Amino acid sequence: QVQLVESGGGLVQAGGSLRLSCAASGRTFSSYAMGWFRQASGKEREFVATINWSGGRTNYADSVKGRFTISRDNAKNTVSLQMNSLKPEDTAVYYCAAGGGPHGSSLDTVYDYWGQGTQVTVSS
Repeated sequence: QVQLVESGGGLVQAGGSLRLSCAASGRTFSSYAMGWFRQASGKEREFVATINWSGGRTNYADSVKGRFTISRDNAKNTVSLQMNSLKPEDTAVYYCAAGGGPHGSSLDTVYDYWGQGTQVTVSS
């Protein structure tokens, strides 16, 4: 069992930066790939980024590539999402997820555990 708690969301102007963090409980954190997903109001949840169990492999949605960076610290049971050059279209509730095997996936259906989400709002 893994419990996930996101933090770091907030209101930022376009072009600004935010850093989201996800703290995980459980001794098996390092065996899971981690992902970040987001859901804008009235839209379906979409993939943002994923990182494999070791942190050596990452993957990003085209919409955030070059602007967002996912990282993890297995000693601290945390995964982070550094978001730079934010755009109004990045506004959404951001969720971290654990599972999907050791390598991660862009498919939300393969993740076993989810956090409660943190709101990110980017003003124009």
